Amino acid sequence: MLAARIATAIVFGVAITAAFLYAPSPVTAAVLALLWLAGVWEWAAFARLPTSLRVAYTLVFAAAMGLAWGLNGQGFELLLVAAVLWWLFALILVVRYPRNFTPTFVALAGIVVLLPSWALLVRLHRDGTLGAELAFTLLLIVWAADVGAYAFGRLFGRTKLAPAVSPGKTWEGVTGGLVIAGLAAGIAAVWLDLSVSRLVVLGITTALISVLGDLTQSMFKRNVGLKDSGKLLPGHGGVLDRIDSLTSAVPAFVVGLWVLQLTG
Repeated sequence: MLAARIATAIVFGVAITAAFLYAPSPVTAAVLALLWLAGVWEWAAFARLPTSLRVAYTLVFAAAMGLAWGLNGQGFELLLVAAVLWWLFALILVVRYPRNFTPTFVALAGIVVLLPSWALLVRLHRDGTLGAELAFTLLLIVWAADVGAYAFGRLFGRTKLAPAVSPGKTWEGVTGGLVIAGLAAGIAAVWLDLSVSRLVVLGITTALISVLGDLTQSMFKRNVGLKDSGKLLPGHGGVLDRIDSLTSAVPAFVVGLWVLQLTG
């Protein structure tokens, strides 16, 4: 299992790195769209949708992606506001879990979780002189947080973070993830010639908020008794099990770039 997990992570990481740093933005957007649509298909299982409705749900999301691609500046601001409001609400849901969610609520939640994160990540990649590099920096921060949390959690994990939602996660793991994410952000700041202190602060904050994306997906999986979102990625589960942290991290990072005046 560990060998499969490492092999999948290497292949996945190399492919995404190439798409972010060496492909034009429309190609990167298409690659991310395929990943996110796979995630949408998996999310439909959280809503207990039958196959025909899963297909319709995925097609509706694909159409929404097309509309989001053509949004102007004000449209993206509204999308960002919607994402921020959702994640504040999601925090309340996670803290108050367990509770039952209706299929309709879960299906609607999937749109708010997945559409803004794809659209904002694509917009970040294609805008500014350092758009691709900043988008990749976001990936590095989230990857570093995931690796750090996994390693520190296995070595030192004792205190449960949210046992009702995800019994395996610990505060020690989260702390380790924040440390590694901060180091990754510092290295990226040197690479991009940006303020190290500001990007480290943003990296740690983004990594912390990324935990909410992970917990939110775990909450909806637990609501229907699923362990993994799917089986597409050996050793990791489904696509959602790999992009869940990004769904909350993307809007947090975009807001942080503006607040801390880190431009590219």
